[in-house]
Amino acid sequence: MISRIGIITAGNDVPGLNAAIRAIGKTALETGIEVIGFHDGFNGLITNNGQQLLGPDLSGIITLGGTILGTSEDLPGNGLESKLIIEKAKATYRKQKLDALIVLGGAIMQNGAYALSQAGLNILSLPKSISNDLAFTDYTIGFDTALTVATEAIDRLHSTAYSHHRIIIVEILGRHAGWLTLGAGIAGGADIILIPEIPYSMKNVAGAIEKRKLDGKKFSIVAVSEGALTQENVDFFTRNKEINRKMREGVEFETIHSRLKTIENQYADNTNLLSQLLRELTGIDTRVTILGLLLRGGTPSAIDRLRATQLGSSSISFLQSGSQGVMLAFQDNQVVGVPLKDVAGRHNPLPIDHTWIDCARKVGTCFGDE
Repeated sequence: MISRIGIITAGNDVPGLNAAIRAIGKTALETGIEVIGFHDGFNGLITNNGQQLLGPDLSGIITLGGTILGTSEDLPGNGLESKLIIEKAKATYRKQKLDALIVLGGAIMQNGAYALSQAGLNILSLPKSISNDLAFTDYTIGFDTALTVATEAIDRLHSTAYSHHRIIIVEILGRHAGWLTLGAGIAGGADIILIPEIPYSMKNVAGAIEKRKLDGKKFSIVAVSEGALTQENVDFFTRNKEINRKMREGVEFETIHSRLKTIENQYADNTNLLSQLLRELTGIDTRVTILGLLLRGGTPSAIDRLRATQLGSSSISFLQSGSQGVMLAFQDNQVVGVPLKDVAGRHNPLPIDHTWIDCARKVGTCFGDE
């Protein structure tokens, strides 16, 4: 019997979190379930910093960006200190007389949800990420809004690139997966798209721009993920399909992720380096626009509000049916429960044979690999 639940929003903010909070809260209240919202992610649970959410608290928030509960990137994990943190979280859970806790989080925050589930708490999570990089779900809360904003930015940069005959490089968030850059690049008509899943050659990118120049096209738009890396710097990525498969399945993820982080630290300024080299190789004035946190803010799109409402309202039904230790996910337009042990810490890179990549190649988009 579920009579009292808690909610936290953990990790980075994304558009659509308030829509999800609203859906969870209103659905719960309609069925006589009390709702406690904890402030600032897992920190609020650990310090028992929460408030009861009533109807007025949920009114008018569906259009708001960010999260009314606040968030943080701290999370429970391994080690002695984390065990003490988990004990504090359990104490709050008991003190608040919760029957379940709903965690809205990205790939890393699912680790915290899983740790609490392993500690014996009744946990259900929802996927949120502007990068759409959570495993086992087709869509995440926040992705559609970020995709729309990134596309609009590329649209606007076209006119200035065309007018000044420039190369404009647009850096888009996406450290582990290229869904956002690829989607915005296709929708915005980018000439070159560089994503983490397909290491690129600087010579190939410059060659594609030179070919455009010979065809009478005096400007180019390059959409690049923040996590995109060159072939020259990433020797172990030459086996794309094998590593992509392993990352999708979670096999050896920590090893691969550790090696990626080492390379990222060595080439932390990749986008500006790309700009400098393209200017030297092509002789064309090259500028960089980094969208950064602009992609996280603002009013959520209609699609994100819809998906967040669907996941939020479904969470109550799942809890009432006895589901726990799962993340709700979209699979084939249905909401399903995926065990947290399968989701925790895993990302969802683009398959290099994905239909989006195929259609982009067919219209002449360069990925820098050939």
